[in-house]
Amino acid sequence: MRNPRRWAKRLVMDGSIARPRPLLALGVRLATALALATMAMLVKLAGERGAHLIELIFWRQLLTVALLGTGLAVAGRLSLLRTRRLGAHGRRAATGLVGMLFTYGAVLLLPLAEATTLSFTAPIFAVLIAMVLFGEKIGRYRWSAVVIGFAGVLVVMQPGSAAVEGVTLTGVVVGLIAPAVVAFISFQIQDLNTTENPWSIVFWFTALSTPVAALALPFVIAAHDPVTWGIILLMALTGAAAQMLLTTSLRFGSAAVILLMDYTALLWASFYGYYVFDRAAPASLWLGAPLIIGAGVLIAWRERQLARARAHPAA
Repeated sequence: MRNPRRWAKRLVMDGSIARPRPLLALGVRLATALALATMAMLVKLAGERGAHLIELIFWRQLLTVALLGTGLAVAGRLSLLRTRRLGAHGRRAATGLVGMLFTYGAVLLLPLAEATTLSFTAPIFAVLIAMVLFGEKIGRYRWSAVVIGFAGVLVVMQPGSAAVEGVTLTGVVVGLIAPAVVAFISFQIQDLNTTENPWSIVFWFTALSTPVAALALPFVIAAHDPVTWGIILLMALTGAAAQMLLTTSLRFGSAAVILLMDYTALLWASFYGYYVFDRAAPASLWLGAPLIIGAGVLIAWRERQLARARAHPAA
């Protein structure tokens, strides 16, 4: 019979079970939100200096896989990358590449604050995906959240109005497709988490998607000045850091709680939008964003209630 303590220790070390350190988890997740907002700012800045979307994705993925692989090798933990589900990792990598195309595309097409606000609709799309693809019954709480969330989108984007500077229909469509794909990816990761550890999931995503991005690179790569290359390098570094921080936060705290820290990215996006791109967030964003965030919080609360009900069914 296995020694329970030794078994539990191994699970903690490979990242498949979170250790209960909620304050640390919250702090790490706050740092994650800052890293993601900084990466988005650098993506937009590099795009304005002529860097192509595919270039940005390639360098982001290449640096992440290199840093993660090197770190695990130095730590003697390459065994964590063993998998019998390469096909599932491949499907996650394909979907992840599509998600990155739309996520980065939204940042390039929209002001930072608006692109960030639209990304908060991912929980809303997750509810719809669970209903359509998995036949999950959606009750009044989550339907209310869906309605509230999309009402927030209408307030932020003001369709048919020219009041929101820099917001185009194409940008809004891309900005809404991005969180829909991200929501679908969350189901893929949830499935992978049943057999794989977080480091393996991140590694295989980047390892399998980097060669695909490399195939397209010769068609879009261009010469850049040293400043632009520096921005691209910083973008890749912050992206890699965000991926590591995100994975680490899930080791120490409940996802239902720490995900609420992601909404602080809007503050950073607004800050960068004003001081880097000289654009203040419009009043419509501050009116609509609370509706979208509130919808996400309601969904997180309801999911936690349902999880507890499933864990402790009535006698």
